Amino acid sequence: MCGRFALTATADALQAFFEATELERHEPRFNIAPTQPIVMIRTNGDVIRRDGDNRPDRESLFVRWGLLPSWVKDPNDFPLLINARAETAAGKASFKAPMRHRRTLIPASGFYEWQRAGRNKPQAYWVRPRDGDIVAFAGLMDTWSSVDGSEIDTGAVLTIQANSAINHIHHRMPVVIRPEHFARWLDCKTQEPRDVADLLTPIDEDFFEAIPVSDKVNKAANIGPDLQDEVEIVPEPEKASPDVLRPSDQLTLF
Repeated sequence: MCGRFALTATADALQAFFEATELERHEPRFNIAPTQPIVMIRTNGDVIRRDGDNRPDRESLFVRWGLLPSWVKDPNDFPLLINARAETAAGKASFKAPMRHRRTLIPASGFYEWQRAGRNKPQAYWVRPRDGDIVAFAGLMDTWSSVDGSEIDTGAVLTIQANSAINHIHHRMPVVIRPEHFARWLDCKTQEPRDVADLLTPIDEDFFEAIPVSDKVNKAANIGPDLQDEVEIVPEPEKASPDVLRPSDQLTLF
């Protein structure tokens, strides 16, 4: 899954990376948590560029992280959908329409994950691209309208089975869309979900590197760059077998 991520690249860097005409300005964020606003990239009609090429324009918008389908009547009775399983999203009621009509890209500098297996206390990792500081996660968005007419844009991150480089930390990871596939993924006019299904696969094993970090990232209130500082992993003490008696537990004749 993806429960926390970061975006520290500037709007100018994102504008160049996504080939967008204009992006919303934002501050560096080191600990983005569910229900907070996140940046999404989507297409917004066609524009005639200086080179004469008529291509879909790309724009950014802020949405709430936690998708709320447009058909939901009472959001208080609906779960917070921060992730969507890529393998089944096209057939799920909550994600079927967004997969067909509202696919997006989510700019990130990396994400956090927690290793739980075999540990008393989960170990946090900062997972970032080895090359460059921007990665595009596959995203979905929907717009929910209340009875009073107000609207809220919401979104979720698509996840896939983790590759072998990440699987020892967690069995799921965000779907990464490479720049050469941005146009296909964002094209909801001519590209059906089945046409882009080949993009919903784990990224290459050498794409990310995982760095152990402190548990300060567990609290959404902690937002400083020190969250990504590497820490040394202290081995867990071995547990004594309950079948082995300590000397103090044994009977004595003296």
